[in-house]
Amino acid sequence: MEQFYWVRRRWRQLISGRGLYSAPASQPTKSSPELHNTERLPGKRRTVVARHGSHQHEYHNISKGYHGNRIRTTKYSLLTFIPMNLFQQFHRTANLYFLFLVMLNWVPVVEAFQKEITMIPLVVVLIVIAIKDALEDYRRYRFDQKINNNIASVYSGKHQTYVDQHWQEVRVGDFVRLSCNEIIPADMLLLYSSDPHGVCYIETANLDGETNLKQREVVRDLPQQCSELTPENFHGRIECENPNNDLSRFRGYVEHPSKVRVGLHNNNLLLRSCTVRNTETVIGIVVYAGHETKAMMNNSGPRYKRSKLERRLNVDVLWSVVLLVIMCLTTAIGHGLWLSNLKEAPFLITDSVSPALAGFYLFWTMIIVLQVLIPISLYVSVEVVKLGQIFFIQNDKDFYNENLDSRIQCRALNITEDLGQIQYLFSDKTGTLTENKMVFRRCTIAGVEYPHEENARRLEVYEQEDEAMGRSQTLKSRTSAKSLSCKSLSCNRSSLSLQTLTGYPEEEQEPPSPTLHQQSPFSSPMEKHVAPDRLLVQKLNCLSSPLFLLRDASMELTYIVDFFMALAICNTVVVSSPNQPRHVKVPEVSPTKLKSLDEIKMLFQRFGLPRFSALSPPHNTGSPRSFTRKYFTRRKATSFRSGELGSAGEPGADELIYEAESPDEAALVHAARAYGCTLRGRSVEHLLVELPGMGSLAVRLLHILPFDSTRKRMSVVVRHPLTNQVVVYTKGADSVIMDLAESPKSAERSDSMQGHIRKQTQKHLDDYAREGLRTLCIAKKVLEEEEYEVWLKHQVFAETSIENREELLMESALRLETNITLLGATGIVDRLQEEVPETIEALQKAGVKVWVLTGDKQETAINIACACRLLRSTDHLLTANCGSKGMCETLLLDLRKEVERREAERGDATDVTSGFAMVVDGCTLDFALQDDLKDNFLELSQHCRAVICCRSTPLQKSQVVRLVRDKLRVMTLAIGDGANDVSMIQVADVGVGISGQEGMQAVMSSDFAISRFKHLRKLLLVHGHWCYSRLANMILYFFYKNVMYVNLLFWYQFFCGFSGNVMTNSWVLIFFNLLFTSAPPLLYGILDKDVSADTLMKLPELYKSGQNSKAYLPSTFWLTMLDALYQSLVCFFIPYFALNGSDADLLSFGSPINASALLIILLHQVIESHSLTWLHAVVLVGSALFYFSFTLVFSMVCVTCSPPSNPLGVDKLQMSEMHFYGVCALTTVLALIPRLLFHALHNTISPSNTLKAAMMDQFNPEDYCKRMQRWNQTQAQTNVKSLITVEHSDIMIPNCDFRLPEELKEFGTPSSPVLS
Repeated sequence: MEQFYWVRRRWRQLISGRGLYSAPASQPTKSSPELHNTERLPGKRRTVVARHGSHQHEYHNISKGYHGNRIRTTKYSLLTFIPMNLFQQFHRTANLYFLFLVMLNWVPVVEAFQKEITMIPLVVVLIVIAIKDALEDYRRYRFDQKINNNIASVYSGKHQTYVDQHWQEVRVGDFVRLSCNEIIPADMLLLYSSDPHGVCYIETANLDGETNLKQREVVRDLPQQCSELTPENFHGRIECENPNNDLSRFRGYVEHPSKVRVGLHNNNLLLRSCTVRNTETVIGIVVYAGHETKAMMNNSGPRYKRSKLERRLNVDVLWSVVLLVIMCLTTAIGHGLWLSNLKEAPFLITDSVSPALAGFYLFWTMIIVLQVLIPISLYVSVEVVKLGQIFFIQNDKDFYNENLDSRIQCRALNITEDLGQIQYLFSDKTGTLTENKMVFRRCTIAGVEYPHEENARRLEVYEQEDEAMGRSQTLKSRTSAKSLSCKSLSCNRSSLSLQTLTGYPEEEQEPPSPTLHQQSPFSSPMEKHVAPDRLLVQKLNCLSSPLFLLRDASMELTYIVDFFMALAICNTVVVSSPNQPRHVKVPEVSPTKLKSLDEIKMLFQRFGLPRFSALSPPHNTGSPRSFTRKYFTRRKATSFRSGELGSAGEPGADELIYEAESPDEAALVHAARAYGCTLRGRSVEHLLVELPGMGSLAVRLLHILPFDSTRKRMSVVVRHPLTNQVVVYTKGADSVIMDLAESPKSAERSDSMQGHIRKQTQKHLDDYAREGLRTLCIAKKVLEEEEYEVWLKHQVFAETSIENREELLMESALRLETNITLLGATGIVDRLQEEVPETIEALQKAGVKVWVLTGDKQETAINIACACRLLRSTDHLLTANCGSKGMCETLLLDLRKEVERREAERGDATDVTSGFAMVVDGCTLDFALQDDLKDNFLELSQHCRAVICCRSTPLQKSQVVRLVRDKLRVMTLAIGDGANDVSMIQVADVGVGISGQEGMQAVMSSDFAISRFKHLRKLLLVHGHWCYSRLANMILYFFYKNVMYVNLLFWYQFFCGFSGNVMTNSWVLIFFNLLFTSAPPLLYGILDKDVSADTLMKLPELYKSGQNSKAYLPSTFWLTMLDALYQSLVCFFIPYFALNGSDADLLSFGSPINASALLIILLHQVIESHSLTWLHAVVLVGSALFYFSFTLVFSMVCVTCSPPSNPLGVDKLQMSEMHFYGVCALTTVLALIPRLLFHALHNTISPSNTLKAAMMDQFNPEDYCKRMQRWNQTQAQTNVKSLITVEHSDIMIPNCDFRLPEELKEFGTPSSPVLS
């Protein structure tokens, strides 16, 4: 009934319009009621009112069409299973085809067999698939029951209190009360939080895999803002958008009885499956329930794609149909001609059917007889084989990550063979090639560079320890925290809501103790502990010296203090304490000993320039001492000493836990703390920051402008605790901040100083990039009160808007972040994952072209590419940095001509793509992806062995993958670890997600999920090669055995007047492919191994056979068909000539033909198999014994099983004579000799690389090593011819032999081509 209401509601929405509200004519202030009255919610929307309250009378009319909270991921019920399952199975063309044959056999004039017999193949296939579907659906049903029976505290109007109810009983409009660590049962609007600031924190690990906390806010301007919400007193009406799957967006408004409307946004919404943290009690009203929640609408379950091999299979099935039609036409025409030449024959029954009509009837009869030619069981067999392949991939111990306690996930169940055909690999850099463990390395402040040499030595020590312990040890502390967090979630079974559709059950685990310490992400010892720079420490110690006068402080010291202030507060980090895990540290002001307030203000006023002359806002009233009391109490000042380096990050009694949304944020906060600038607490409106020599300061937080991929920066607006000025602190990409940083034009001295700082900072940024460091620029801006008030009106209007809220917020942020003052920059190291260079080198040897698509700057990307061996010392580097479309077009043409000229000079080279690598920046890539430049860009990239796209956006990443995939028609693989990689992962033929440090968005969108980049090597080179070769050979074998056996029936038509008769009983005919020869191909497709895993890993060149589809070419298919044709001729005519002239009847003639065909088909697989085990022997011998046992028993007990023929005693008599075995043996040998000879000659004259490698596996270890060395030497000599020597290059990249061209120094002219 619920589904009926939902359908009816949706229909009414489609046929009825909704009125829209008019937009506001002006920009009112935050407190203006007109703002809320004039907003509108565009498009379709839903109305939500409280289930128990003043709107109770209209509740049922409004919400009767809304979903309940009961979820159901099952497809069937007991009543609907049979009809729905049959309906879905008959969506397959093959099943419809065989249903047509079954119905056709019921027509008397074309009947070929008994009506029941023709139904057997179809019924068996339908039953097998139905059983599989039933088991899967029953597993989903059990998961659904666990989720639906979870308990939540829901307000009851009858009892006037909160009572425990099952999740499935929750409805839209219900009030739900949750406590800390409880799971949110439905999407709820947050109306109350026990936090005095009206916030709560949620953990979204069940939703996106991120374990860091997210802050949510209570709806503003509620009447009961300070006391616990009473549901009866809530009289508001909620208007919000219809259910959708956008996790980052929610729009609507609450209309109060006074007609005042309060805008709603994403921070007011608590999403189903998330966990409440750090808050004792929250209360919300349900707006989306059940399948209308965002979590459920984002659950797509396993991904299904059509593989390249499957598309080829469909083409060959069509060729089989064509072959079937030709054979049936031949028989029909032959039958008509035969009848025409035998008029008035005594053995013919006279009827009125003309030869032409008889031929027409026979055509359909032969369709039934030769039905085996269309392999209905092939599709089922392919599914079974792929499931077997996935089982072995998932249970490969080499893919197991002990630190993360994770293994590979195969989310796409039907593209395993595509792993063996990849030609282009598109990879993200950060978190994919690198660890994504950001560690503060060095910084530059006010144009002065601080190298942090002791910090560099500290990192070397950590790296040595990691190498001794497997190089992944640093993940353990973070992993344990995540594991514990997951345990606490599974005790409430909320995480099952995400696992339901994927079909992977989550094991029930005991919840940990609530006081157990859990470590936050991005907080391993290497990431937390920073060794400060001695010179920088000495400068900061001036603040703590009792002899130092702040009035004598230099401008540089002001920059330093503001720099570390920005590092500490320009973030969304949540501060926790270890003794109360995952509870927010409430800002508390500690005693502090300060110099006079006037002196402290003087320090920050020195940074103020003439245009920021208003340093004492009128809002600051009272004496300096009262002002000091307002923010501080007394505390002993802190200072640094040389012997205490790194102590700030060491764990101790005052340990804090930082929970950051990204590793960059965590690294900067830990770095600031190492210098005594410690973030000690956070609330909605205040930050508690400790500064050296100043103690704890309560900083009023006015606004947070979060990071987004368009602005590439984030900002916080605060009121400075000392000067009471409004200050904007900004951090972001250097390419953006450097453009926004402008010197004040009213002061010549400042102009000169800012110009010097920008110049020196840019130089240091280039140096950092050459070292492979990630760079971020830090800046600030001081606002006058009038300027802030004007901006505030726009910001409040944007925050409270309902329509176009995101666009208005973007415009407001862009308006604020201009003319900022550059403070400095940071360099953060993100080291490579283990075995990344070896993996990329192996993939390139395998013929895979590797592209790196990253958002980092050009020098950083080049350095990382060199370190991971994507670039070689002999490569020519082509750089494309253009400022206009015309320049881009000219540059691409010039580069292509130069490349072609150089290739012509070395025309004898075997690998023309070995000497060039291209680097493209984001602006140039944007031009190159336009329609009129796409071809030029692609043609140039085809001459390059590697391409690096820098400063690329998520959209550009997906556009590049789509361009290469569609234009070049190649198999593509995209791999990434973050949300910015989702688009390219979904576009590629094969998407691989890495379960790294940035959540599970990439994993949830991928086809395969791995924990380390190095696993890609074995996944492609070993399992990809095996899956493709196994499946390709199995499909060819299926076609072969079907065509071979069907041809036997076809040849017999020439000796029976094309009458449609067969020389065997119908039971054996039907069971031959269905039972007797069905098991060996499955084993062949799952276990066959042409080369060992070790050899495939050591010889990546063997992967090229799959790229070129050598195992399944059109020529291979037709050669297999010819071989099947020859074997059918031998199998039919040897028994024919052996029994010619004897008194053998029809079934006696067919008995040796069937037996010989079975032996030929089984031994044919033995010849084609590359590895034989005891399982192969059991299955092959068992199939043969099953056939002979069945036919023997059938001939002994069956009298009327196959009318009109009588098989009684036929096979028993045949098997008792030696003549039968002689004919079978001779037929089998003559049929298989050509294939044996062909293999022997081909493998002797022109052996494939795969065969050579397989032969190496058979040698003893010493001979194997010698032959492997000889192989590698031969390959190296072949590749040396194609290399190009780089001349006149003198810029050395650290940690690599790669030398950059001289021209690469000059990035001042980005449009100039670089071709060394």
